Amino acid sequence: MLTGTHHIAIICSDYLRSKMFYNELLGFVIIAENYRAERQSYKLDLQLPDGTQIELFSFPNSVPRPSRPEAQGLRHLAFSVDNLDAFICYLYQHSVSVEPVRVDPFTGKRFTFFKDPDDLPLELYEQ
Repeated sequence: MLTGTHHIAIICSDYLRSKMFYNELLGFVIIAENYRAERQSYKLDLQLPDGTQIELFSFPNSVPRPSRPEAQGLRHLAFSVDNLDAFICYLYQHSVSVEPVRVDPFTGKRFTFFKDPDDLPLELYEQ
């Protein structure tokens, strides 16, 4: 049976910009960084304290994924935070736009959305 989420794979358009965003801004720890010459591609393994991992890939000439109107497939990634207001303030200090805070009508928890450098929608969900 499934025991959890091991990793999420993301293909970025600008490797160094996305590496900085996920590592330095969001605080993912770099586990491994490899350049695969045969694919002209970087593969960066990043991890959060709970073990959640992101595999960040760069591929030459990758095409953008449509997100508006909402396309079928993966909708967004959601990260949990202890203090939503503090993290929103942190993102604003780093010039990252954040949508207005909403309340989940089913759980009563607060959440919001922001985007990564390639406009991938990311959610912050307060615990």
